[in-house]
Amino acid sequence: MMTVEELNRIKAAKEELVMVRTVIREQGELLAQKTGYRKQVLVCGGTGCTSSGSQKVIQALEKALKAHELEKEILVVKTGCFGLCALGPIMIVYPEGAFYSQATPEGVARIVEEHLKNGNVVTDLLYQETVHEDGSIISLSETKFYKKQLRVALRNCGVIDPENVEEYIARDGYQALAKVVTSMEPDDVINELNSSGLRGRGGGGFPTGKKWAFAKASESEIKYVCCNADEGDPGAFMDRSILEGDPHSVIEAMAIAGYTIGASQGYVYIRAEYPIAVKRLQIAIDQARDYGLLGEDIFGSGFCFDIEIRLGAGAFVCGEETALMTSIEGHRGEPRPRPPFPAVKGLFGKPTVLNNVETYANIAQIILKGADWFSSMGTATSKGTKVFALGGKITNVGLVEIPMGTTLREIVEEIGGGIPNGKKFKAAQTGGPSGGCIPACHIDTPIDYDNLIALGSMMGSGGMIILDEDTCMVDISKFYLEFTVDESCGKCTPCRIGTRRLLQFLEKITSGKGEMEDIEKIEELALHMKSSSLCALGQSAPNPVLSTMKYFRDEYIAHIKDKTCPSGVCKSLLSYEINPELCKGCTKCARNCPVGAISGTVKQVHTIDKEKCIKCGLCVKNCKFGAIFKK
Repeated sequence: MMTVEELNRIKAAKEELVMVRTVIREQGELLAQKTGYRKQVLVCGGTGCTSSGSQKVIQALEKALKAHELEKEILVVKTGCFGLCALGPIMIVYPEGAFYSQATPEGVARIVEEHLKNGNVVTDLLYQETVHEDGSIISLSETKFYKKQLRVALRNCGVIDPENVEEYIARDGYQALAKVVTSMEPDDVINELNSSGLRGRGGGGFPTGKKWAFAKASESEIKYVCCNADEGDPGAFMDRSILEGDPHSVIEAMAIAGYTIGASQGYVYIRAEYPIAVKRLQIAIDQARDYGLLGEDIFGSGFCFDIEIRLGAGAFVCGEETALMTSIEGHRGEPRPRPPFPAVKGLFGKPTVLNNVETYANIAQIILKGADWFSSMGTATSKGTKVFALGGKITNVGLVEIPMGTTLREIVEEIGGGIPNGKKFKAAQTGGPSGGCIPACHIDTPIDYDNLIALGSMMGSGGMIILDEDTCMVDISKFYLEFTVDESCGKCTPCRIGTRRLLQFLEKITSGKGEMEDIEKIEELALHMKSSSLCALGQSAPNPVLSTMKYFRDEYIAHIKDKTCPSGVCKSLLSYEINPELCKGCTKCARNCPVGAISGTVKQVHTIDKEKCIKCGLCVKNCKFGAIFKK
């Protein structure tokens, strides 16, 4: 059985090792004296960097260290996501804080010999924003990407080894659980959460303390705690990254929830497409059991709690709480009518608390640092921070955590590094298939729950897709409708039929066959879907269409009346032309056309047969004279 004294002993033994990863340069000698390691090399082992080849980088690193007989002097740690996914694979060398981006096995060989062995930082391989003109290193926290971030839910991602529970303990891990079960009453925990203003980070934004209070008040000998790690929004990877980089934060918070509502069993529902997250979560659960942090009589308090993993098959609808619980029970994932709500009748018909990964990742910090600390961040109605998966037409694709109230402009232009290739910002799509688009005219809007809803969008779980001037907003709406049509469980008619009918309208418009009355029909259908669908999937499916029609109605009209796509995206409305004044008759376009739609002889102006043309764009790509253009 783990005691509070034993927990503190482990923390004291490991905190120097982990501390140096957050304190730059000055701690070098202290590190060697206390741990035996001169340096630590942290390599991102998250999904993003793994897909970019970080495993090969780690293998090359270990091989080079062995060749130079440095294995006992240099500690290699495979961590979670650092955030700057566009620069992967990433590795950081401490105590210098040298940030090596887009690492390769060949570059690693130089880093080991020049930096790790001889002490000379390889500046040409560093992320250049971290290098002064004189070659000295700028702290990563001072770069534009990190400067305005505030890491709470992500505090340990990229800092600790997620497969080592003692490194989590070194960062105050399980101190909150110890505090709760040994010195707090369940109502004390609920009061702290209510005072903090923490709202659910999974989409709806319901106050977490209230949800836990409802479940606590429900009379039942058996209760459950569930974690939603299904995360199915296109472009969203926040929860996955937390589980890959800091799984114990979720385990600890679920145990706190169990103590608070009177539950002894928890379930993490996670999609099987997240193999790294599943593996690390299972390792963390096993370690927590081995250390007595899960199981019987936790910290000698008499409180018993355990957690099991349940794998989902990737159904988007299982992100809805009742569908998720139905799936855990072994049935097809379909939503149930509410009320009764899960806090009264949830998993296996028993009172249940369900929160998503990011919500749980905040709990321990609130217990340790207090409600006032958490509520000091954010806005009047949206406290704390929010994690976003930043993607699309943005320079710094990656994972960011910002205080609520940070403006969209700050996210796009400063943290995100702006739009590539000199293009203009057009809109940001938030909330995934359930959300909407925020146009450029609202770029100075502070991001919080209420402001996004007022603009016709929503926070959702935290996906943020940036769109540039070349994006067709009708096509974007069609993309999300295609997704929801595929993911609808089909249980209720408004969603099953409504999503397909909406998609048919959009296909009609983007193919040049739309009529002006289609806009009115779309709005009427959307109203019925929002009011009568069984769950949030159908209720929110029209949102991307309605928000784009609100802010970009002229694009819909252009598709319908003028039979043109202003952004040049919808193929059915495109045609390719050859400018006779620029065409040199080089024949390259004709030679590369896959369907032989281009004809002409050498040094003569070529022509395009529009009946044959499949509008693939290869001719534009291959013409070095810029003679071919979309019309």
